[in-house]
Amino acid sequence: MQTGSILHDDVKRVEQALARLLCAEGDGETELVAAMRYATLQGGKRTRALLCLAAGALGDTPAQLLDDVGAAIEMMHACTLVHDDLPAMDNDVLRRGLPTVHVKFGEATAILVGDALQAHAFRTLASLDAPGDNRIALVRELAQAVSAEGAAGGQAVDLSLVGKQVELDRIVAMHRMKTGALVRASVRMGALCAIAEDAAHAELYYALDRYSACLGLALQVVDDILDATADSATLGKTPGKDAAAQKPTCASIMGLQEARKYALDLLRDAGEAIAPLGPRAGRLAQMLQRANAYLIKYTPCA
Repeated sequence: MQTGSILHDDVKRVEQALARLLCAEGDGETELVAAMRYATLQGGKRTRALLCLAAGALGDTPAQLLDDVGAAIEMMHACTLVHDDLPAMDNDVLRRGLPTVHVKFGEATAILVGDALQAHAFRTLASLDAPGDNRIALVRELAQAVSAEGAAGGQAVDLSLVGKQVELDRIVAMHRMKTGALVRASVRMGALCAIAEDAAHAELYYALDRYSACLGLALQVVDDILDATADSATLGKTPGKDAAAQKPTCASIMGLQEARKYALDLLRDAGEAIAPLGPRAGRLAQMLQRANAYLIKYTPCA
């Protein structure tokens, strides 16, 4: 089966899991449930879920278990996007080419959508058909990713840097929290479905952490470049927001060409990280090919 077909099938599986897990119960669909489904089922690359499924291929993991874990990760990702788009945060009116949740449903509903999606993500993990230790490990991993040391803390740092001149290292550290933490969790959660993190698998998890650190940062650098160069049709959201908000980014500090080279180098380093894992890491390597192709297609090289 071709790489594109595998990824297409994986996306379809995650979409079906999301639709099933976020279906209306009881007397039917409320506005809140409708808004939750709007926030999660309106497209997107599903990168984090795909990474979960790719890492799950390292072990003998049941497909539905991976699908539900991937769906939980996408719920949490959607939660962060809905909250980040709010007027008090990034104040964006477009997401995936459509009106953001607060524009379509109002700010109060958008806040509740984010809260509810986070709760549903954890409920999904707690209800998995898996041993208790596995479920606890998955809940812990996702919670850490969006904590004050993860996405929430990264967003706070991002807001604090507006209008300031800062060193590149500080921007990189912020991106590793805001974007990288959930990418790392996605990879680790896929592996944790079937492979315990213990002394016998220390080298495996070290390789996965290196891989996800490089990939997560590369994805954010590409996003920074696209914000400065792409139109809204390509980006799916309002372009030029970072510059308008005076947000320092890797692209604004390094320049577009150096930032592009940096992203390519990060993807290469991610590939080197999983090379010792051999063919069983093939699905993770496919995700790098996907990211590399996207970078080359959509970012300028001159």
